[in-house]
Amino acid sequence: MTNKQAAKEKIEDLRKQIELHNRNYYVLSNPDITDFEFDMMMNDLMVLEKKYPEFVTPDSPTRHVGSDIEGEKSGAFFKQFPHKYPMLSLGNTYDIGELYSFDEKIAKSTEGNYTYSCELKFDGTAICLTYVDGTLSRALTRGDGLVGDDVTENVKMIPSIPQRLKKNSGYPREFEIRGEIYMPYKAFDNLNRQKERDEEQPFANPRNAASGSLKLQDPRQVAERGLECTLYHFITDRNPFGLHSEAIANAAEWGLPVSPYARTVNGIADAVEYIKYWDTQRKSLPFATDGIVIKVNELALQKSLGFTAKFPRWATAYKFKPESALTRLYSIDYQVGRTGAVTPVANLDPVQLSGTMVKRATLHNADQMDQLDIHINDYVYVEKGGEIIPKITGVDKSKRTANAVKPVFPKNCPACGTPLVRDEDEAKYFCPNSDNCPPQRKGKFIHFCSRKAMNVNIGEATINQLYEKGYISELGDLYKLNREKLLTLDKFKEKSADNLLASLEESKKTPFGKVLFGLGIRFVGETTAKSLAKKFGNINNLAGATREELLDTEDVGEKLADSLLNYFGMSKHRRIIEEMKSEGLNFANEVNISGTASEKLKGKNIVITGIFSVPRETLKEFIESHGGKNVSSLSGKTDLLVAGEKGGGSKLKKSEKLGIKIISEEELYKITGARP
Repeated sequence: MTNKQAAKEKIEDLRKQIELHNRNYYVLSNPDITDFEFDMMMNDLMVLEKKYPEFVTPDSPTRHVGSDIEGEKSGAFFKQFPHKYPMLSLGNTYDIGELYSFDEKIAKSTEGNYTYSCELKFDGTAICLTYVDGTLSRALTRGDGLVGDDVTENVKMIPSIPQRLKKNSGYPREFEIRGEIYMPYKAFDNLNRQKERDEEQPFANPRNAASGSLKLQDPRQVAERGLECTLYHFITDRNPFGLHSEAIANAAEWGLPVSPYARTVNGIADAVEYIKYWDTQRKSLPFATDGIVIKVNELALQKSLGFTAKFPRWATAYKFKPESALTRLYSIDYQVGRTGAVTPVANLDPVQLSGTMVKRATLHNADQMDQLDIHINDYVYVEKGGEIIPKITGVDKSKRTANAVKPVFPKNCPACGTPLVRDEDEAKYFCPNSDNCPPQRKGKFIHFCSRKAMNVNIGEATINQLYEKGYISELGDLYKLNREKLLTLDKFKEKSADNLLASLEESKKTPFGKVLFGLGIRFVGETTAKSLAKKFGNINNLAGATREELLDTEDVGEKLADSLLNYFGMSKHRRIIEEMKSEGLNFANEVNISGTASEKLKGKNIVITGIFSVPRETLKEFIESHGGKNVSSLSGKTDLLVAGEKGGGSKLKKSEKLGIKIISEEELYKITGARP
């Protein structure tokens, strides 16, 4: 193979990898490599394309920004709108020397003096806000730089973003202002603690958490995520300002959130000093920042410098390298979660990392331990994903001593001694003794009382006390608690006891779907519980369902069906449910599952595709309320395809081939004689 052929193959391979990582980062909010690794991969591609320009294509990732627009397969429901002005990315470097090269290019483009605006690079997700007559008109994500998702209703839930600007403060009639929505460390920690209690995959870093939160379908959930916003780029057709810094100062006077850390400097040497200062001081900030942005401050010079296809020529970003530390791993604990999953946690010699003292780091599962070839007493490299979650990234085997011992993953549950099991397609080992394993039993109460389930105002410490005193052993025991028992708990007074009892009483109003989720049946997540509640209507119907009926439910696969059959096959579980019914908990929907709206879609298998005037979940609920059944894929049994804007072309073609009737959203409403 010639060098040229090898270069072509390498270019194609890099493009595939980068597009995959772009999707993981922007759409799924779940990157599996670090920013540094991604940037190095992109740099390799740029070098090769420069050397072999004949292989450059218009769709190369070096020619466009990563996109956060979700494809149909990911369940997208946000409408898209074009950006009035392209929303580009920034060029970046990890090399201070390249900043001087950047400055030399600026100097060659002008004979006059110029300054730089230096700003923290917030590690969040980009947003573009449009204000008309002082009112927030629209909020768009970056999308692909030309078109973005409309997340206006979600953005309105972020307290720092004003829906109306201060009166008579001199703002233009219409303008855009762009910035970053991010999640402070405190909110991020709270969110991940909740995810860990629910035994869900925690977010890797605040950036992913912010991006995922901004794309939630329910704006009320966005309001609970603790998101913040900082705005840093003002645009309008007739800009009344001469300096970028002047525009941002005026935005602050209008009531918009801007960064208090930005500084105007006279030259690149001062910008480098700013970088050096924040490379240290950023560790004490209450939010994640991954670098410094340097912008030409004079707007006329910005305009004359212009843009490349992907970046503005008047700005660049210096990115901080991820901080890591080397420390000794002296032992490993094996923790048992609510579902019985056993997670290894490394105990470390305390080490300072990103402003906090790190003593523990998760090892996730036995496979990761083997992959790292980790030994007790090894010296390991620890990083913080997004400056928060400690993780072990490698082992310094040159420091391995004779007393380093390879750990043996336990065969029996460290809490109750029951032999562990592991399904072929799962990475984790589980303790199957769910009824008598103390961490699992206590974990079930924590899950049951969580916000996503029964939303009972009780903490983990209180649950531990109740369990240790023998006041609770089954879920129904919570509703048998009284003032006298609660007053025997540490730090409990009359008011706390009454508040907890009131919260338990209020939880009896919780809808059936959430109660079902709260039971903690293995593999039954929040969405699946809702689907099961809709399909079967009440707990008796669900408990008596056959395997075939369960598999015919949306989101239910073979594992989940078997888990449900196993759960309801145990007389103990049926007894607990009956006791909870007698306490007044809600184990049935308020309306029968065919819906009371009408039966005009009864017996119809319906597929929806595209973007609609309402969220997709709302449309699905509407279809079910009129007797229809939502199915995810087209087949000979499909009766209708409801096609919205940008509906999948492949689905339309397949429908025509199969003879399936295609209707619009409005035609659906005409059939039912109603609207959601």
